[in-house]
Amino acid sequence: MKGIDVSAPSFEHHHDGLGVSTSQPRISWHFSHLDNSIKGWQQDSYELGISFADSDQTHTFTVKSSQSICVPWPARALKSRERTKVRVRSYGSSQSSDAQQSEPEPTEWSPWSVVEVGLLKRTDWTAQMIAAPKQLKNKDGSLTPIRLAKTFTLPANRNVVRARIYMTAHGCYDTRINGHTVGDHGMAPGWQSYEHRLHYQIFDVSEHLISGSQNTIDVQIGPGWYASALAWAGGRRCFFGDTLSLLAQLEVEFDDNDHLFVLNTDSSWSSLSSAITSSEIYNGETYEMALERDASKLIPQSSAHSSARIIGFPTSNLASPDTPPVRVTQEIQPVSIFRSKSGKVLVDFGQNLVGRLRIVKLQKAAGTTVSFSHAEVLEDGELGTRPLRFAKNTDRIICDGSELENWTPKFTFHGFRYVEVDTWTPEDKDCPFTVDSIVAQVMHTDMQRTGWFECSHSLVNKLHQNAIWSMRGNFLSVPTDCPQRDERLGWTGDIQVFAPSASFLYDTTGMLGNWLDDLAAEQLSPKNNGVPPFVVPDVITKSHAEDNNYWPAIPNAVWDDVAVLLPWSLYRASGDLNMLRKQYDSMKAWIDRGIRRGADGLWDPELYQLGDWLDPIAPPSEPGNGRTDGVLVADVYLVQVTKKLAEACELLDIAEEAAKYNADATRLLGLFREKYITKSGLIAADTQTALALGIMFGLFEPHQLQAAGDRLARSVRMQQFRVATGFAGTPIVLHALTAVGHSQIAYRMLLEQRCPSWMYAVLMGGTTIWERWDSMLSDGSINPGEMTSFNHYALGSVVNWLHETVGGISSLEPGWRRILVRPIPGGNLTHSKVTHVGPYGRIECAWQLTEGGLFKMTLEVPPNSEAVVVLPSQQFKEKDVHKSEGLQVGSGQHEFECHLAEPAWPPQAIMPPFWPQPQPVFG
Repeated sequence: MKGIDVSAPSFEHHHDGLGVSTSQPRISWHFSHLDNSIKGWQQDSYELGISFADSDQTHTFTVKSSQSICVPWPARALKSRERTKVRVRSYGSSQSSDAQQSEPEPTEWSPWSVVEVGLLKRTDWTAQMIAAPKQLKNKDGSLTPIRLAKTFTLPANRNVVRARIYMTAHGCYDTRINGHTVGDHGMAPGWQSYEHRLHYQIFDVSEHLISGSQNTIDVQIGPGWYASALAWAGGRRCFFGDTLSLLAQLEVEFDDNDHLFVLNTDSSWSSLSSAITSSEIYNGETYEMALERDASKLIPQSSAHSSARIIGFPTSNLASPDTPPVRVTQEIQPVSIFRSKSGKVLVDFGQNLVGRLRIVKLQKAAGTTVSFSHAEVLEDGELGTRPLRFAKNTDRIICDGSELENWTPKFTFHGFRYVEVDTWTPEDKDCPFTVDSIVAQVMHTDMQRTGWFECSHSLVNKLHQNAIWSMRGNFLSVPTDCPQRDERLGWTGDIQVFAPSASFLYDTTGMLGNWLDDLAAEQLSPKNNGVPPFVVPDVITKSHAEDNNYWPAIPNAVWDDVAVLLPWSLYRASGDLNMLRKQYDSMKAWIDRGIRRGADGLWDPELYQLGDWLDPIAPPSEPGNGRTDGVLVADVYLVQVTKKLAEACELLDIAEEAAKYNADATRLLGLFREKYITKSGLIAADTQTALALGIMFGLFEPHQLQAAGDRLARSVRMQQFRVATGFAGTPIVLHALTAVGHSQIAYRMLLEQRCPSWMYAVLMGGTTIWERWDSMLSDGSINPGEMTSFNHYALGSVVNWLHETVGGISSLEPGWRRILVRPIPGGNLTHSKVTHVGPYGRIECAWQLTEGGLFKMTLEVPPNSEAVVVLPSQQFKEKDVHKSEGLQVGSGQHEFECHLAEPAWPPQAIMPPFWPQPQPVFG
């Protein structure tokens, strides 16, 4: 089949195939059309070509299957370190214009992909973990970064054909071989639950080595997440350990094929001083130029060096995770440099971002300290540092009179738009500070972008862009709540509500699947007894603390429900059933042991629930004190997670458990209805969150649904279309309105500009999603609450509605094999375009409205998948748009049009007759 292109294979959910952690990696590929005339192409079978490194022969395996996601490894099991090439071609057929199915034909072979296995067994490690002879501390109690180095000679007259270094650290490491930086990772090895798992990385260092000559490997290690102060109230240091250390194993193969050179970390390594004298996640980094110059003289050997100290081999499980590394993905030039009211030098990068500075060129007199303080906003013309709480967010360079070029901090990151620079000014004669002197480097886990959205409304586009920036900033090794203050923790509730949006925008399966491994390890440990911690890795439960600033490990809905709902979300996005299989024990433990129940089997009503956290009506100092009772929210979620666990059991063919949890879900649903819902369809609390949850989670009887939907619409109109929901209600309130035929009210709510609303932050100049609806007040002052951030993605979960309702695409089957295409125009939007690169390929839907009321839509469906199309003319004939069966179409490019009566716009608020209707600008 010449018109179908097959991508290079990928392995498991690994980001590049170097260091997969299984001997039989599953294989995936996707498709694209090369010929637009091909329609309805489906794979009938596939061939895998596998070429082992120890053989010139390519082994071909033919499998009759339509699957192209995570298909089984067909060949012999691979060994540690083994490197293998794989390619694929598919046999398939398309539907011709006369509706006849053609005979299966082969595609061209895909490009080769290389997969290389990591170290599968603990005995594969011969290195020892080493540290400095004595771990030094700074005056503030922070650990001093260490530096470990080794000089070695490779055999002469042999060419290096392959060299790998396997390495990890307690702390974050930066490695150089012969002066060349190893890899492009930042903050390696990342953040993990060190008690249970320790990530290691694999780097190809072949080009850095010199045969027959001395080579030097030089590694610096900073505290990172391992030993920095973490959590709030100043934090506590050394949660995971109080010694920075390194584990590294260099293996070099030569062209003679009979010699393997191995260099291990051991006591022969030198311990040297580092020019980075202090470094912490929250507080920033200090770099002394003179120490860098002096330390360089100590390599390879001198009387000043001392031997490294061997410490115990890590007791945690060494893992090469699928998650992509943290990288610098973008550089941003300053928009302006200016003076504050008090005369401070301030830099504006025009975008709230997460990362670090790169100082292009700096030269100041010896002993001069140049400092860079970071913050997200200005307040009264000065750097707004109060929301940072105890985090100093300041990097310092102590100059030595020589020129410094392209310096960046190595073991810290900051959330910022603005930087205050001290002792370096635009007026400096020898080295003036200009927009060319400094660059902001954007850092995050380098996931593949998979989702795009745009429409005719510029503010909606900006809202969507803000959500992307917040996701980028908070997907840095783990999914965090915020990236700037003394917190930056893996809060479970935030990612639970944002996961569907995240998995549309980026391929999150590797990163979030890895994070779920940590969640399960923490949750299933004896100390937690099935209760996931509020944050993963866990640094806030009382078992870790010596004071009362940390939380006990108590169960809580919405947050802890991530143990069930995130695996489910990743399964839906990826089509990988193993996502449920590997998390099954965690899911079951939460339902069976973790939830604290009352006598009726619902939640214990005496237990405090965070509930609809950050409801805008909640006082600044009491973010959990909203309109909707937290226990009601918890009980809604209990019914939902029990349903999802039952569905998971059915998919995993665990029939007895499926029957049990289905029965439990039915019983709990009945109890919920009896406890909270009236016969007419009203719900206790009578709030937007309660109604929206009931609609979207299927809690109402069919005859009650429209009454509940109308009640929700009335509530939104009574609120004058301003937001009245927090963490639990915000992701679904527009979905709920749309599901019961009130899409115009949903559009009106989306476009409202008064606070609280999504557009308020956009109009206030926000470039990321805020933690609070009013993180900044209308007068430009910062919300007085102690907990205020300008970069939280949770309330940006509204973008899921933009993708599915405005753009019009959602998944009908896991992995996007079947796609629902159901755009619902509304508001004053005249066009929209949404794109998602799913496991089967590129999906794109674009529509526009003409002046004559004609709706025109183009659709691209990838090969080996199909779509169900429901046009707006079909939707508006029925109150419940989900009832329309739609038109089924196969892969290829399609065009549709229909006439669409223009609905009344804008909807009116319900207000006293003597008050004027709010009339915001909708453009």
